[in-house]
Amino acid sequence: MPKDPATLAVRLTDDSELRRLNRDFSAEDAVTDVLSFQGDGSHLGDLAISWPAVLRQAAEHGHAPDTELALLSIHGLLHLLGWDHGTARERREMSRITMAALAESELVPAPGRL
Repeated sequence: MPKDPATLAVRLTDDSELRRLNRDFSAEDAVTDVLSFQGDGSHLGDLAISWPAVLRQAAEHGHAPDTELALLSIHGLLHLLGWDHGTARERREMSRITMAALAESELVPAPGRL
């Protein structure tokens, strides 16, 4: 985490914008639920989150949309802080940190979500 105060921008949008952003910045022509864009200085970066994906995934997993939104926000923030999930070990650690952050907010994702 940054030592000094920092900013983070979060944009809730739709699937079509997430697909466009994913295509334009990641060369992947597919819808995704959250994208992270690195910032500089005291601005950690920007998150773009698909609200329709939040609603779909919350219903699919059986927990509230606010829990899914928090989960995706934490996931995106972890990427901005340098975390990745390319290996099983990294996925486990990101999941552990995500669960700890959700617990601090008294949010509990459905079993099997992470």
